[in-house]
Amino acid sequence: MAIINRTPDSFFDAGATFALDKAVGAALAAEAAGAEWVDIGGVPFAPGPPLPWQEEAERVAPVVAGLRSAGGRAIVSVDTFDHRVAEAALAAGATVVNDTTGLSDPELAPLVAERGAHLVLTHSLAAPRTVYPRPHYDDVVHEVRAFLEERIERALAAGVPEERLIIDPGHDLNKNTLHSLELTRRLPELAALGLPLLAAVSNKDFIGEVLELPKAQRLAGSLAAATVCAEGGARILRMHHVAESVSAARMIEAIQGWREPAYLLHNQGEINLP
Repeated sequence: MAIINRTPDSFFDAGATFALDKAVGAALAAEAAGAEWVDIGGVPFAPGPPLPWQEEAERVAPVVAGLRSAGGRAIVSVDTFDHRVAEAALAAGATVVNDTTGLSDPELAPLVAERGAHLVLTHSLAAPRTVYPRPHYDDVVHEVRAFLEERIERALAAGVPEERLIIDPGHDLNKNTLHSLELTRRLPELAALGLPLLAAVSNKDFIGEVLELPKAQRLAGSLAAATVCAEGGARILRMHHVAESVSAARMIEAIQGWREPAYLLHNQGEINLP
Protein backbone atom coordinates (compact mmCIF):
# COMPACT_ATOMS: atom_id res chain seq x y z
CA MET A 1 0.00 0.00 0.00
CA ALA A 2 1.56 3.27 -1.16
CA ILE A 3 0.94 6.47 0.79
CA ILE A 4 -0.24 9.62 -0.97
CA ASN A 5 -0.87 12.57 1.35
CA ARG A 6 -2.53 15.62 -0.12
CA THR A 7 -1.73 17.75 2.89
CA PRO A 8 0.66 20.67 3.40
CA ASP A 9 1.76 19.20 6.76
CA SER A 10 2.06 15.47 6.13
CA PHE A 11 4.08 13.31 8.50
CA PHE A 12 6.80 12.31 6.04
CA ASP A 13 6.91 14.33 2.83
CA ALA A 14 6.00 17.73 4.32
CA GLY A 15 3.57 18.64 1.54
CA ALA A 16 5.49 17.33 -1.49
CA THR A 17 2.27 15.90 -2.98
CA PHE A 18 -0.14 18.62 -1.86
CA ALA A 19 -0.68 19.95 -5.38
CA LEU A 20 -3.30 17.93 -7.25
CA ASP A 21 -1.07 17.09 -10.21
CA LYS A 22 1.74 16.05 -7.85
CA ALA A 23 -0.61 13.78 -5.91
CA VAL A 24 -2.03 12.08 -9.01
CA GLY A 25 1.46 11.75 -10.50
CA ALA A 26 2.80 10.22 -7.29
CA ALA A 27 -0.09 7.73 -7.21
CA LEU A 28 0.55 6.67 -10.81
CA ALA A 29 4.30 6.41 -10.14
CA ALA A 30 3.64 4.26 -7.09
CA GLU A 31 1.52 1.90 -9.14
CA ALA A 32 4.21 1.74 -11.83
CA ALA A 33 6.75 0.89 -9.11
CA GLY A 34 4.69 -2.10 -8.03
CA ALA A 35 2.20 -0.81 -5.49
CA GLU A 36 -1.04 -2.76 -5.66
CA TRP A 37 -2.87 -0.33 -3.41
CA VAL A 38 -2.81 3.47 -3.05
CA ASP A 39 -3.98 5.16 0.16
CA ILE A 40 -4.98 8.81 -0.25
CA GLY A 41 -5.25 11.10 2.75
CA GLY A 42 -6.23 14.74 3.19
CA VAL A 43 -5.70 15.24 6.94
CA PRO A 44 -2.83 13.97 9.12
CA PHE A 45 -3.55 11.76 12.12
CA ALA A 46 -1.40 14.05 14.29
CA PRO A 47 -3.14 16.55 16.57
CA GLY A 48 -4.07 19.81 14.94
CA PRO A 49 -6.92 22.18 14.13
CA PRO A 50 -9.99 20.56 12.57
CA LEU A 51 -10.35 20.84 8.81
CA PRO A 52 -13.86 21.38 7.39
CA TRP A 53 -15.02 18.14 5.83
CA GLN A 54 -15.74 19.90 2.55
CA GLU A 55 -12.09 20.96 2.29
CA GLU A 56 -10.85 17.47 3.14
CA ALA A 57 -13.16 16.01 0.49
CA GLU A 58 -11.90 18.55 -2.05
CA ARG A 59 -8.37 17.35 -1.34
CA VAL A 60 -8.91 13.61 -1.72
CA ALA A 61 -11.78 13.03 -4.15
CA PRO A 62 -10.06 14.73 -7.13
CA VAL A 63 -6.97 12.58 -6.58
CA VAL A 64 -9.11 9.44 -6.69
CA ALA A 65 -10.90 10.68 -9.81
CA GLY A 66 -7.62 11.72 -11.44
CA LEU A 67 -6.04 8.34 -10.80
CA ARG A 68 -9.05 6.53 -12.21
CA SER A 69 -9.30 8.76 -15.28
CA ALA A 70 -5.59 8.22 -15.97
CA GLY A 71 -6.13 4.48 -16.08
CA GLY A 72 -4.83 3.61 -12.63
CA ARG A 73 -5.77 0.04 -11.72
CA ALA A 74 -4.54 -0.15 -8.14
CA ILE A 75 -6.88 -0.55 -5.21
CA VAL A 76 -7.66 2.95 -3.92
CA SER A 77 -8.49 3.76 -0.31
CA VAL A 78 -9.29 7.05 1.35
CA ASP A 79 -7.66 7.73 4.71
CA THR A 80 -10.45 9.49 6.60
CA PHE A 81 -12.62 9.22 9.71
CA ASP A 82 -15.49 11.34 8.33
CA HIS A 83 -18.35 9.60 6.53
CA ARG A 84 -18.98 12.64 4.34
CA VAL A 85 -15.41 12.64 3.05
CA ALA A 86 -15.59 8.88 2.57
CA GLU A 87 -18.80 9.27 0.57
CA ALA A 88 -17.14 11.77 -1.79
CA ALA A 89 -14.09 9.54 -2.27
CA LEU A 90 -16.18 6.42 -2.88
CA ALA A 91 -18.24 8.32 -5.44
CA ALA A 92 -14.98 9.29 -7.18
CA GLY A 93 -13.86 5.65 -7.45
CA ALA A 94 -12.29 4.58 -4.15
CA THR A 95 -13.28 1.14 -2.87
CA VAL A 96 -11.81 1.15 0.65
CA VAL A 97 -12.14 3.47 3.66
CA ASN A 98 -9.07 3.49 5.91
CA ASP A 99 -10.25 4.86 9.25
CA THR A 100 -7.37 5.42 11.69
CA THR A 101 -9.76 6.41 14.49
CA GLY A 102 -11.60 3.11 14.85
CA LEU A 103 -15.10 4.28 13.88
CA SER A 104 -15.16 7.56 15.79
CA ASP A 105 -17.88 8.64 13.33
CA PRO A 106 -20.95 6.43 13.97
CA GLU A 107 -22.19 7.02 10.43
CA LEU A 108 -19.05 5.66 8.74
CA ALA A 109 -19.67 1.91 9.02
CA PRO A 110 -23.30 2.15 7.76
CA LEU A 111 -22.06 4.16 4.76
CA VAL A 112 -19.37 1.58 3.97
CA ALA A 113 -21.98 -1.18 4.22
CA GLU A 114 -24.38 0.66 1.95
CA ARG A 115 -21.71 1.32 -0.68
CA GLY A 116 -20.29 -2.20 -0.63
CA ALA A 117 -16.81 -0.92 0.20
CA HIS A 118 -14.06 -2.40 2.34
CA LEU A 119 -13.20 -0.95 5.75
CA VAL A 120 -9.89 -0.76 7.62
CA LEU A 121 -10.42 -0.76 11.38
CA THR A 122 -7.46 0.77 13.22
CA HIS A 123 -6.68 0.94 16.91
CA SER A 124 -6.21 4.41 18.36
CA LEU A 125 -7.44 6.11 21.53
CA ALA A 126 -7.65 9.86 20.91
CA ALA A 127 -10.59 11.72 19.49
CA PRO A 128 -9.70 12.81 15.94
CA ARG A 129 -6.82 15.29 15.78
CA THR A 130 -6.52 15.64 19.57
CA VAL A 131 -3.67 15.00 21.99
CA TYR A 132 -3.61 11.80 24.06
CA PRO A 133 -0.81 12.33 26.59
CA ARG A 134 1.23 9.44 27.99
CA PRO A 135 -0.85 6.46 26.79
CA HIS A 136 -0.77 3.55 29.23
CA TYR A 137 -1.55 -0.13 28.66
CA ASP A 138 -1.37 -2.99 31.14
CA ASP A 139 -0.93 -5.30 28.14
CA VAL A 140 -0.88 -3.41 24.86
CA VAL A 141 -1.52 -6.46 22.67
CA HIS A 142 -4.46 -7.71 24.72
CA GLU A 143 -5.98 -4.23 24.84
CA VAL A 144 -5.51 -3.59 21.13
CA ARG A 145 -7.03 -6.97 20.36
CA ALA A 146 -10.05 -6.29 22.58
CA PHE A 147 -10.53 -2.90 20.91
CA LEU A 148 -10.39 -4.42 17.44
CA GLU A 149 -12.78 -7.21 18.40
CA GLU A 150 -15.31 -4.64 19.61
CA ARG A 151 -14.93 -2.56 16.45
CA ILE A 152 -15.32 -5.66 14.28
CA GLU A 153 -18.61 -6.42 16.04
CA ARG A 154 -19.70 -2.83 15.56
CA ALA A 155 -18.93 -2.94 11.84
CA LEU A 156 -20.69 -6.28 11.41
CA ALA A 157 -23.74 -4.92 13.20
CA ALA A 158 -23.77 -1.99 10.78
CA GLY A 159 -23.91 -4.40 7.86
CA VAL A 160 -20.29 -4.56 6.72
CA PRO A 161 -19.60 -8.24 5.93
CA GLU A 162 -16.58 -9.88 7.51
CA GLU A 163 -14.92 -10.44 4.13
CA ARG A 164 -14.76 -6.66 3.65
CA LEU A 165 -13.00 -5.94 6.95
CA ILE A 166 -9.27 -5.33 7.50
CA ILE A 167 -7.56 -4.68 10.84
CA ASP A 168 -4.61 -2.43 11.73
CA PRO A 169 -3.03 -2.39 15.22
CA GLY A 170 -2.06 1.26 14.74
CA HIS A 171 1.69 1.36 15.30
CA ASP A 172 2.62 4.64 17.03
CA LEU A 173 -1.00 5.82 17.15
CA ASN A 174 -1.40 6.77 20.82
CA LYS A 175 1.41 4.35 21.63
CA ASN A 176 5.00 4.91 22.68
CA THR A 177 7.98 3.15 21.14
CA LEU A 178 7.92 0.23 23.60
CA HIS A 179 4.23 -0.33 22.81
CA SER A 180 4.89 -0.36 19.04
CA LEU A 181 7.82 -2.74 19.42
CA GLU A 182 5.72 -5.13 21.48
CA LEU A 183 2.90 -5.00 18.94
CA THR A 184 5.40 -5.87 16.22
CA ARG A 185 6.91 -8.71 18.21
CA ARG A 186 3.53 -10.19 19.16
CA LEU A 187 1.70 -9.48 15.92
CA PRO A 188 0.68 -13.16 15.47
CA GLU A 189 -1.70 -12.70 18.41
CA LEU A 190 -3.58 -10.09 16.37
CA ALA A 191 -3.34 -11.99 13.08
CA ALA A 192 -5.10 -14.82 14.93
CA LEU A 193 -8.30 -12.76 14.71
CA GLY A 194 -8.48 -14.15 11.19
CA LEU A 195 -8.94 -10.93 9.23
CA PRO A 196 -6.44 -9.44 6.78
CA LEU A 197 -3.95 -7.44 8.83
CA LEU A 198 -2.41 -4.14 7.73
CA ALA A 199 0.91 -2.93 9.15
CA ALA A 200 1.62 0.79 8.84
CA VAL A 201 5.21 1.05 10.07
CA SER A 202 6.93 3.17 7.44
CA ASN A 203 9.34 5.78 8.83
CA LYS A 204 7.46 5.97 12.11
CA ASP A 205 8.85 7.43 15.30
CA PHE A 206 9.32 4.07 17.00
CA ILE A 207 11.86 3.29 14.27
CA GLY A 208 13.53 6.66 14.68
CA GLU A 209 13.79 6.27 18.45
CA VAL A 210 15.26 2.77 18.19
CA LEU A 211 17.85 3.77 15.60
CA GLU A 212 18.30 7.41 16.64
CA LEU A 213 17.63 8.54 13.07
CA PRO A 214 15.53 11.30 11.46
CA LYS A 215 12.63 10.42 9.16
CA ALA A 216 14.72 10.72 6.00
CA GLN A 217 17.08 7.98 7.19
CA ARG A 218 14.60 5.34 8.40
CA LEU A 219 14.20 3.26 5.24
CA ALA A 220 16.31 0.28 6.39
CA GLY A 221 14.56 0.23 9.76
CA SER A 222 11.18 0.48 8.05
CA LEU A 223 11.95 -2.49 5.81
CA ALA A 224 13.13 -4.52 8.81
CA ALA A 225 9.94 -3.70 10.74
CA ALA A 226 7.78 -4.50 7.71
CA THR A 227 9.54 -7.83 7.26
CA VAL A 228 8.93 -8.81 10.88
CA CYS A 229 5.28 -7.79 10.49
CA ALA A 230 4.91 -9.91 7.35
CA GLU A 231 6.44 -12.86 9.19
CA GLY A 232 3.94 -12.20 11.99
CA GLY A 233 0.90 -12.28 9.74
CA ALA A 234 0.57 -8.85 8.12
CA ARG A 235 -0.59 -9.12 4.53
CA ILE A 236 -0.77 -5.42 3.67
CA LEU A 237 2.26 -3.18 4.19
CA ARG A 238 1.63 0.57 4.14
CA MET A 239 4.93 2.12 3.01
CA HIS A 240 6.38 5.39 1.71
CA HIS A 241 9.29 4.01 -0.38
CA VAL A 242 7.42 1.89 -2.89
CA ALA A 243 10.13 0.32 -5.06
CA GLU A 244 12.28 -0.74 -2.10
CA SER A 245 9.26 -2.04 -0.18
CA VAL A 246 7.98 -4.01 -3.17
CA SER A 247 11.39 -5.67 -3.55
CA ALA A 248 11.42 -6.59 0.15
CA ALA A 249 7.88 -7.95 -0.05
CA ARG A 250 8.62 -9.99 -3.18
CA MET A 251 11.63 -11.53 -1.44
CA ILE A 252 9.55 -12.41 1.62
CA GLU A 253 6.91 -13.98 -0.62
CA ALA A 254 9.47 -16.08 -2.51
CA ILE A 255 11.15 -17.29 0.70
CA GLN A 256 7.76 -18.30 2.11
CA GLY A 257 6.84 -20.10 -1.10
CA TRP A 258 4.01 -17.72 -1.94
CA ARG A 259 5.58 -16.43 -5.19
CA GLU A 260 7.81 -17.99 -7.83
CA PRO A 261 11.13 -16.29 -8.65
CA ALA A 262 11.04 -13.96 -11.65
CA TYR A 263 13.41 -16.33 -13.44
CA LEU A 264 15.78 -19.26 -12.79
CA LEU A 265 19.30 -19.14 -14.20
CA HIS A 266 21.85 -19.67 -11.42
CA ASN A 267 23.35 -23.20 -11.64
CA GLN A 268 20.67 -24.26 -14.10
CA GLY A 269 23.02 -25.03 -16.98
CA GLU A 270 25.87 -27.38 -17.80
CA ILE A 271 28.46 -25.11 -16.18
CA ASN A 272 28.54 -23.48 -12.76
CA LEU A 273 27.73 -19.79 -12.62
CA PRO A 274 29.30 -17.51 -10.04
